Amino acid sequence: MTQKTIGYVKLIWNCPNCGSRNPGPQKICSNCGTPQPDNVKFEQLPQAELVTNEAEIAQAKAGPDVHCYYCGTRNPATAKACSQCGADLTQAAARESGQVLGATQSGPAQPINCPACGTPNDPNASKCVQCGAALIEPKPVAPLPVAAAAPATKSGMPLVAIIGGAVMLLLIGACIFFLVLSARTTGVTGQVESVSWSRRILVQQLMPVSGQDWRDRIPAGAVLGSCSERQRGTESRFTGETREVCGTPYTVDTGTGFGEVKQDCETEQVYEDVPVYGDYCSFTAMVWQTVEGPSLTGNNLNAYWPETNLSSANQREAGREESYTIIFEADGKTYTYTTPDFNEFQKFQVGSQWTLNINSFGVITSVEPRQGQ
Repeated sequence: MTQKTIGYVKLIWNCPNCGSRNPGPQKICSNCGTPQPDNVKFEQLPQAELVTNEAEIAQAKAGPDVHCYYCGTRNPATAKACSQCGADLTQAAARESGQVLGATQSGPAQPINCPACGTPNDPNASKCVQCGAALIEPKPVAPLPVAAAAPATKSGMPLVAIIGGAVMLLLIGACIFFLVLSARTTGVTGQVESVSWSRRILVQQLMPVSGQDWRDRIPAGAVLGSCSERQRGTESRFTGETREVCGTPYTVDTGTGFGEVKQDCETEQVYEDVPVYGDYCSFTAMVWQTVEGPSLTGNNLNAYWPETNLSSANQREAGREESYTIIFEADGKTYTYTTPDFNEFQKFQVGSQWTLNINSFGVITSVEPRQGQ
């Protein structure tokens, strides 16, 4: 990154004695005659223009002004003796410099209203054209947000908040009630009335599937059909050119009453989006598809798997599914219990009795062998 100097602008300073604004190069207040102390900082003008006078530019480049160690008078960096008292300036203290004062404002600025009489003045004016009062630009204060008035109860709490809180409590209560009912169970004695099971073998078969896609995405081994060139997208490519990109100009205090307007810049490569083309083709590929596989059902405890009987090398087994159902009768009611565990299923002999844990919704949550059976 490089740093460029655009030019120089005049700064201002506020007199600590009378509050008047003074041009930066001016060392004594034009209103009350007070010299600028070394602790009074320079500030940016609300609306600045680049200096074109060669003598002023040379003054801005000369280095920070110095303050006489004897009388405090501000003198140019090139001065050998104090302009006020004639003291030797070899021991004079140089003003602070190099501070960034902010972004340079070159466009139109808002007029400044006189704090004494309210008359609008030019943003760069040093005092009011109407009454002569000092113009110190007021600092903008962000207004506090004003909340819309909401209906309130006697206690001051908004009605909307009360209603919202009540609805939230109702929802929480309903959830807790549901969980309590689901968790609360009653044990009843049930007898196994019937059992049933189902088993199925999942089969996949290689089958021809037609489709279209970009050539490099077509499955290996597919039969290629017709192709046509299409725009597939765009990509960013370097054009071989470069350009300079600069940030917002900002003002740096030189300590002379002038500000150096700088800009941070860097060189970047120029890219452009160009279309990218590719072959879009039709194809036919052999793809594994799920087909109807063999299945068996039964109403006893002797469950077994059907024969696979794969017809050719183009078929394969893709998994197995099994489900076991037990029907209980208890107190004149029927309850259904399912399990994927074959070993558990074999325990439910027809006519055997079990303790059924049933929740408030009539659903079996667990079963246990009846004690003493």
